[in-house]
Amino acid sequence: MKKSSTQKTLDTWFTKRKTPENSESNATLPQSDVETQEPENRAKFPRTEINEIQIDSLERDPRKRPQIWEYHPNLQDEVRRAYIKLSPYQPLLSTYPQKGKRNRSFQSSWFALFSSWLEYSPTKDKAFCLPCFLFNKPTGHSGHKAFTMEGFQSWKKVRDGKGCAFLSHMGKDSDSFHKNAVRACDDLMKQPQHIQNVVENYTSKQIADNRLRVKTSIEAVRWLAFQGCAFRGHDESVDSINPGNFVKLLELLSSYNEKVAEVILQNAPRNASYTSPKIQKQMLQAFSVRVKKAIREEINDSKFCIIVDEARDESKKEQMAIVLRFVDKDGFIRERFFGLVHVSDTKALTLQKGIYSVLSNHNLDTQNIRGQGYDGASNMRGEWNGLQALILKDCPYAYYVHCLAHRLQLALVAASREVIPIQKFFTKLTFIVNILGASCKRNDEFQSAQAEEIAYLTSIDELETGRGLNQIGTLQRAGDTRWSSHFRSISSLRQRFSPTCQVLMNIIEEGKSPQAGDADSAYESMTSYQFVFILHLMEEIMENTNELCLALQSQSQDILNAMSLVSSTKAFIQKLRDDGWDTLFAKVNSFCEARNIDIPDMNARYVGRGGRARHQQDDWTVQHYYQVDIFYAAIDSQLQELNNRFNEHAVELLILSSALDPSEISKGFKIDAICQLVEKFYPHDFADHEKLQLKKQLEFFEYDIVNDQEFKSISTISDLSQWLVRIRRSTRYPLVYRVIVLVLTLPVSTATTERSFSAMKIVKTRLRNRMENDFLTDSLLMYIEKEIAEKFTIDSIIDDFRDMQERRVMF
Repeated sequence: MKKSSTQKTLDTWFTKRKTPENSESNATLPQSDVETQEPENRAKFPRTEINEIQIDSLERDPRKRPQIWEYHPNLQDEVRRAYIKLSPYQPLLSTYPQKGKRNRSFQSSWFALFSSWLEYSPTKDKAFCLPCFLFNKPTGHSGHKAFTMEGFQSWKKVRDGKGCAFLSHMGKDSDSFHKNAVRACDDLMKQPQHIQNVVENYTSKQIADNRLRVKTSIEAVRWLAFQGCAFRGHDESVDSINPGNFVKLLELLSSYNEKVAEVILQNAPRNASYTSPKIQKQMLQAFSVRVKKAIREEINDSKFCIIVDEARDESKKEQMAIVLRFVDKDGFIRERFFGLVHVSDTKALTLQKGIYSVLSNHNLDTQNIRGQGYDGASNMRGEWNGLQALILKDCPYAYYVHCLAHRLQLALVAASREVIPIQKFFTKLTFIVNILGASCKRNDEFQSAQAEEIAYLTSIDELETGRGLNQIGTLQRAGDTRWSSHFRSISSLRQRFSPTCQVLMNIIEEGKSPQAGDADSAYESMTSYQFVFILHLMEEIMENTNELCLALQSQSQDILNAMSLVSSTKAFIQKLRDDGWDTLFAKVNSFCEARNIDIPDMNARYVGRGGRARHQQDDWTVQHYYQVDIFYAAIDSQLQELNNRFNEHAVELLILSSALDPSEISKGFKIDAICQLVEKFYPHDFADHEKLQLKKQLEFFEYDIVNDQEFKSISTISDLSQWLVRIRRSTRYPLVYRVIVLVLTLPVSTATTERSFSAMKIVKTRLRNRMENDFLTDSLLMYIEKEIAEKFTIDSIIDDFRDMQERRVMF
């Protein structure tokens, strides 16, 4: 078959050029006069490509981060954009290391003079340039190493007038290396001016359609993140019946808006549909970065407290939650979830490294930590090698407070085990809960029995009716590690006592052993007078401790008010011991009479252990047993545990801090105690001249504020802080307000970290157990801090998403 003329013409264009006959096949290229040699820098800086990066966890310290050429070429621009969005690393330290005979040091005021490029490395005490680092090359001029690789430290040259080293680095010529790098940074972030976008020549309608497509996807991501829902489906093909929440949500949005339907999914360009998993994660990351930035701006240069706890997620990974507690500009206490860190183990050094990494990445100085809040685990509270001890070595004013809610739970658990009748009661209570929850059939019978009882009591006007009242529920299980679980378990059984007995009788009548035997044993225990007595006694005690537990879990709780609530709880329990016997005895007897439970003769001689007791007293009555051996013993055990666990009144820090408590101020304003508090516990936060001014401010504060009528209605130091900001007295008495803020920064409980773990169980379920760590952290930030995230405009998120990397289309 002959080739066509067109084919011949094409072949002629690709014909291999013949080598002249007199030329040698191995002829070498002509050599120039300039000798070519491998640059020296190339040998010194071998290239080790980094093929994967985590933008949110990039190293911020200029001396620690990898050089830009160490990243894969396809990732370098993405890394550059990330560092530009993060802005120069400028840690504001209280003091910088001093060098030389004249004790010269880096000055934080230089950040304001060279804010667009100057960086500082706390680990090496050297200055760097961000734009020059981003566009530095391994073959670059050796003079550029000072501000890109090695760091600059000749502080005396900075104050050299026109010869200032920073000005010399910037250069006088418009074509200097630094200014070229600055222009390169600006050009990199201007995607509409990039050559591919200019060549494409997008119309305004195309740009509007692309932006609408991105906006719709971002709206879907935000809604799913707020609800803690999964994004993807098992099968996301076009023919799939259930392609996942993200795609189905886009379909729902398109069904209500024709303009949206015209630009998304099947109607979107194949190279810019913005529905891939990677795109979804980038959009979520844009929100997450904004949330962290907003929290960082809330903190500003204030002192803060770290609250940390660990838990295992669904994929058996150990996760560490970090919460920052601080006082915002309006005087409110804030506890913000700041991230989740996967740790390989729970050693104190590992946890410290993870915490410092998170703080460093967001330009938070560890020297500004003024409190630590953890549970009572040995790796956290250890005095020598615990996490709190390691952080105290770096920051001596980061005072550790053992979570008060954990202490209360430990006190309740310990008290329930010290008195034998109380311990036996909780054992029986758990046994009863296990029997009723053993099968679906018993659970249905239990609910039916409750419905019948509610209907009967309502018909005879024994129950108050209304919205949310008289609901059918289940028996709660008491757990040693679950706050308030003991009270909920006792209260649920007391409220559903009769239905529980009815279900146990049904099991007994069925006659199936061993279930019938267990039910008979449980029924016999429940219908005993001693069980009913302890049931009401422990409910009475734990109702008060439950109120304390709920108060301790409040994010706005301050340490002084918390200790005041502990004292009030102790006083109430003591009052119950002194005056509560008659009331409780009458209440128990009334309960037993209504349910036909035998009431023993209180004046009869008490016989312990069926007459087998070794030390049987002839003059002991049944009333003596219930009043002394149970009532007094249970209350005394509870008070003793509370006194042992909450002994902060012996701690000097809280004794001196109580001088700022409004309830204490009304009794007398202790100026000397406040000055002593600053001198002994917060000397680093006040200059010498400010310590002298503080006493004078406190005197004016007493005359101006303490005698104010509105001040007398303030009950807590937290309310005082908000009130001072609202009436603008925080600026008139800045030193006094600073002391108040420092006291408010002290942690109370780890409830916020516990809530973050509850959120983690909602977000990372069994079906989503392969979530990456960064994806999980971003999802939790959106789910927990939705109050912040919902304030962001979609346009701002679109701009952040666009700047993450080079986009194929303009929007």
